[in-house]
Amino acid sequence: MILLDSDVMIDLLRQYPPAMRWFDALDEDEEVALPGYVVMELIQGCRNKREQERIQRVVAPYGTVWLAPADCDRALEVFTQYHLSHNAGLLDVLIGQTAVALSVPLHTFNQKHYRFMTELRTVQPYEKAV
Repeated sequence: MILLDSDVMIDLLRQYPPAMRWFDALDEDEEVALPGYVVMELIQGCRNKREQERIQRVVAPYGTVWLAPADCDRALEVFTQYHLSHNAGLLDVLIGQTAVALSVPLHTFNQKHYRFMTELRTVQPYEKAV
């Protein structure tokens, strides 16, 4: 399973060439999924109904994954431990914990958002222009 963070999904939505080349090269049997919290972030960024409908159409083919209650409890522990000391973001912890719970890496460029989550593996899926 390839689990995408918001920043990678935004690059795909904007048809950023390196992101598109990476995505097009994926094995077609590989499942691509989004944490439900990523879908919510994308919808939150919409300025109108047209944009929201576009997001919903684009993400519909992907799997949407959610945390089980026990994993939410673990996310709360992580958030409580790192909110003040590392400025941990609520959604970042939920997204990161989703990857941890599924035992898959999170494909993201937001390394600093997750650096305190020692169980989380992250992957930068393509090169970004400087």
